[in-house]
Amino acid sequence: MLKKFRCDLHIHTCLSPCAALDIYPSALVKRSMAVGLDVIAVSDHNASENVPYVIEAAKGTRLIVLPGMEITSREEVHTLAIFDNLEGLYSVQRIVYAALGGLNDPVRFGDQAIVNQLDEVEGFNERLLIGATDLTLEEVVLNVRDAGGLAIASHIDRESFSVLSQLGFIPMDIRFDALEISARMGRPRARQFYPEYADYALIENSDAHCLRDVGSAFTDFLLEAPTVAEFKRAFTEMRDPRD
Repeated sequence: MLKKFRCDLHIHTCLSPCAALDIYPSALVKRSMAVGLDVIAVSDHNASENVPYVIEAAKGTRLIVLPGMEITSREEVHTLAIFDNLEGLYSVQRIVYAALGGLNDPVRFGDQAIVNQLDEVEGFNERLLIGATDLTLEEVVLNVRDAGGLAIASHIDRESFSVLSQLGFIPMDIRFDALEISARMGRPRARQFYPEYADYALIENSDAHCLRDVGSAFTDFLLEAPTVAEFKRAFTEMRDPRD
């Protein structure tokens, strides 16, 4: 039986260098529930250390937390990678770290805090998470899909770090599972603005970098359960019916 799930699949934590320190695991869970979300995906920049702590913080609640990451390709294109389990996420994390160089400058880019479910700081990620990996966009998408994940083009309507801002188009040989658009544009307007991508599902997420923005944009899905397979089925049904 299909059930409606209110989903925000693009949320950062204090691990992302550009995120506020108020968006740590337990606070994120409480805020997500307070704004009526059923499912969230933790999608920090090129990193995943806070994901298991958000999952742990959500235990015993109705909130479902999906493991995720926002990966930056060599072309500086952001792609959401979302998985059913930590194993898939960690397999891609190893590839990302092997392709990510440089060290973080906390003064310039911000702290990258690893915080557990008890609000304790476990440490800081010293990698340059704000940087680009040496993986091409095609390699990012293929690695995510090979690991059983969803590959979603991040905020395609933004003027930076999107596939359209960086490349000007979506290459025919790169097949995303869905395209994310910002709430400021909205899906109806995006359908008019991007008619050439009618065969893609369009979804909205908050891309929250601070606590107050969690759930500021979301997508309602009809699913049997919030799994990669069910999202793929839903994406197929969400394509432009005029296509």
